[in-house]
Amino acid sequence: MTDSNRDVTYAQILKNYSIQPYFVEDYGKVHKVYANKGTFALKTILPQQGTDFIRHVHYLYQKGFNRIVPVYPTMDGRYAVLDENHLYYLMPWLPNEEKENRNERHQQLFRELARLHTLSAREITVKKEDRTEHHEKTLQQLDKNQELLDGFIEDCEKKSYMSPFELLFSLYYHEISQALKFSKTKFEEWFESTKDQEKARMVVIHGKVSTEHFLYDEKGYGYFINFENARYGSPIHDILPFLSRTLKTQPKQNEDAIDWIQHYLKYFPYKKDEKLLLLSYLAHPLPIIQVVENYLQKKRNANELKFIRQLQKQFWLLKNTEYIVMRLSEIDSQQKVNEEGAQQ
Repeated sequence: MTDSNRDVTYAQILKNYSIQPYFVEDYGKVHKVYANKGTFALKTILPQQGTDFIRHVHYLYQKGFNRIVPVYPTMDGRYAVLDENHLYYLMPWLPNEEKENRNERHQQLFRELARLHTLSAREITVKKEDRTEHHEKTLQQLDKNQELLDGFIEDCEKKSYMSPFELLFSLYYHEISQALKFSKTKFEEWFESTKDQEKARMVVIHGKVSTEHFLYDEKGYGYFINFENARYGSPIHDILPFLSRTLKTQPKQNEDAIDWIQHYLKYFPYKKDEKLLLLSYLAHPLPIIQVVENYLQKKRNANELKFIRQLQKQFWLLKNTEYIVMRLSEIDSQQKVNEEGAQQ
């Protein structure tokens, strides 16, 4: 689409809001609109995302959660405009000026995420047979993961001369295996603590928590954007992807991440089963197992240097995650000791 055609499309869409654009700047899926009524953000999404997205935003507003960038209705009351194969919705353009340091920005984000989870929390009925089936399927997958690791290390150790990838895997094997066993232990503990329960807590999860999706207005208040992936689920499903992205660095003991999670838990405390499930999923070394699987599938034509780099990066993620898991476990144990001491 040429620039002139694109401008015509934007003008047609904005006519639904009685807005006349002067010009539009493209920022990928977001378009900054300079218009007769101010500056706006016009967002493009796929039609299949539209219905659930608007429904979740409305629900959160009804629950009293107003830290979402408002979605403006059209003149006839619609919250999105369909044009060809895309939906467009309109919001105010927030200046997003950095008025806080990085840690304070994260703390405000997690405080608001905790409030979002608190206001949307509800209990749903879970059939015991469904929980048991999930437990059995997950255990089967964990056992398959362990068999893959054990089988590969046995093959490596039989060789007189290992490939560079095989040698590096042999050095990492013990720690990968320990992480997998820890994940399985916590999952078993989760099942033991929940197997007789008929309820589970669900919340509206944002679906893509990031500082890039938490913007500030002129007064310095933070607002969530990009709710297209919002859905009902366990609260851990907002925390896990955030940590996975944050911990993809060189080896580092990330105390900032611990502070952010503790700040969130201060306002939205996890139940025992949620803590166990968080630790189990967080500890599971799936990314590094996937690298091994890909290597074995392409072994004859594998680019050793490429796979070594992948293995090393995922091992760094494993070690960074291990530190978070151990620190969260220590903090939880200390809290239990303090609570028991207070009761005596």
